[in-house]
Amino acid sequence: MWRSAPGLSREKGVMTKSSRNGQGGGRSGGFDGRQGGAGRGRPSGRPPGRGGGRGAAPPSAGLWFYGTHAVNAALANPARYVHEVRATRGALEALPPGLAAAAPVRIAVDGEEIARLLPPGAVHQGIAARVEPLEDVSLGEALDPPTGLAIMLDQVSDPQNAGAIFRTAAAFGARAVIQQDRNSAPVTGVVAKAAAGALELVADVRVTNLSQAIRTAQDLGWRVVGLAGEAQDSLSAVLDATPTLLVLGAEGRGLRELVGRSCDTLGRIEIAAQMESLNVSVAAGIALAFAAQAQGGIAAGHRAALPASTSTS
Repeated sequence: MWRSAPGLSREKGVMTKSSRNGQGGGRSGGFDGRQGGAGRGRPSGRPPGRGGGRGAAPPSAGLWFYGTHAVNAALANPARYVHEVRATRGALEALPPGLAAAAPVRIAVDGEEIARLLPPGAVHQGIAARVEPLEDVSLGEALDPPTGLAIMLDQVSDPQNAGAIFRTAAAFGARAVIQQDRNSAPVTGVVAKAAAGALELVADVRVTNLSQAIRTAQDLGWRVVGLAGEAQDSLSAVLDATPTLLVLGAEGRGLRELVGRSCDTLGRIEIAAQMESLNVSVAAGIALAFAAQAQGGIAAGHRAALPASTSTS
């Protein structure tokens, strides 16, 4: 849970850089962000990263995505190399036309056969895909030229929250989710399931130093707004129509001091006194909704990009 005085939630956890890759074989999001050159931004609507595409099989074993939306989106993304798909006959018949030909498919006898490939309790909906990470792209390439919205997470490590934030970021047309390359959730099947296909739509940018990344964003023309329960002004009062990078902190301590001081301004989400906090993914959704409204609404090219279902995605 996020904790805050007037009303933010925060979320914690520690990971090492070497453990980021979760189920195996690199990061699955498409952006790197290690403070390379300024780069150039990808065209609107282009999937994050271009990876190796659908050419010869890469050498790594990949990682398993599961669930209808996560697998369908991976198959639909030409930048994502898919080693294989395991599916029950019913799930295979439910695939949108053409997707079944995007990768080798093995029909599973039943759901238990698929479940044995996945973490205990994974809700796979009868389909899973072994995929490769997308190609890394720099922070400059993700944010230049400055337009629209992006979000930064300061040590948010819960995979369900991370995935839900990717989903919300895609729903509101955000260009990137920026995280430190340690102390953050690695991309795994759990993250992909919670993201409901958004990992194919939003850049997963990993950086070494968040404060330095904020300065890079500011130099590129982004206004950086941090969420903090102790902020004097409400979030809605500090947002405007300029390109905005929203920064959310982790549970317990919120934004770290240097990260908070690096922001251009701070704002708080106001909630009723009877509730102490919001979940970090809920807070991210509220912040993105306020920010999109301040910019005049969601860009037309991003509308209806994700499925509406929230229960079995």
